[in-house]
Amino acid sequence: METAEGITPGSGRISVTAKVEDINPGTWHLTATPVTLVPAGHSGTPEPGPRLEPAVVMASTRFAPLVRGPGVRPFAWPLLVVAGVALAVLVQALLAARAGLDTRAAVSASLAGSVVGYFTAKAYYMVQHRQRLRQFARSGTCIQGFLLGAFGTALAVVAGAGIPVGTWLDVAAPGAFLAMATARPGCFLGGCCVGRPTTSRWGLWSSDRRVGIRRVPTQLMEALLALALGAATLAADLTWHPSVPGTLFVSAMAAYTFGRQLLFPLRAEARKTKTGRPLTVVAALLVLLTALTAPILA
Repeated sequence: METAEGITPGSGRISVTAKVEDINPGTWHLTATPVTLVPAGHSGTPEPGPRLEPAVVMASTRFAPLVRGPGVRPFAWPLLVVAGVALAVLVQALLAARAGLDTRAAVSASLAGSVVGYFTAKAYYMVQHRQRLRQFARSGTCIQGFLLGAFGTALAVVAGAGIPVGTWLDVAAPGAFLAMATARPGCFLGGCCVGRPTTSRWGLWSSDRRVGIRRVPTQLMEALLALALGAATLAADLTWHPSVPGTLFVSAMAAYTFGRQLLFPLRAEARKTKTGRPLTVVAALLVLLTALTAPILA
């Protein structure tokens, strides 16, 4: 029995994917029958739904992690993430050379940070969703965990190589945001970080790997936010030399955090705390204002 909730009239076409595991491999004869659920406290048996007809299909079993349902492209996310990392490294190498930094050390720091960030992104997700260690391979990733692990590792490598940390951060900012702008559409195609169902004409049909319906495209909206910040920081790197190194990176990261918090209410996943988002919004604004006024005060 599969129950799809939050469906509103006018949503358009809908798909529901049921994943059945631990069955014999091969070809199966399947019958899908819509039913009307009996409200709690009432006796009786479910009856066939009045608007949908039973569907009979022949289907073959697949490797479980690859069963994602209509509209989901499981390989889009890793491919776009790799493309984003490659773009970030290229942009950073060019900006590092222009700033007179050790290009090899700067790029090595970013690559090392990306590798560590992948594991911390998974660890952050597992802790947030209370998953066990044996679920590591199938667990998702979280951008907050990636940023913490990636930049923490990269800063250690940069400091050890004698590169000015603030200057490196400003040089790394455009590539980091352009990488996120490249990778976020992979979330849209892969069925993660989905938006809420909507009947708006601006909604786009997408799936959370179980229910496909017209949704608010939060992943693409976040990609546009990252793209705007990537373009702004790139222009600033080429035309502006802040008196306080690192100001550009801190300002852009605070702006990204603020914008991301504004998008959270549009996502289908419920937030775990009521106070976390308002506190993060205030903190991001304070950091942004401080970073913007620091060069003036200096």
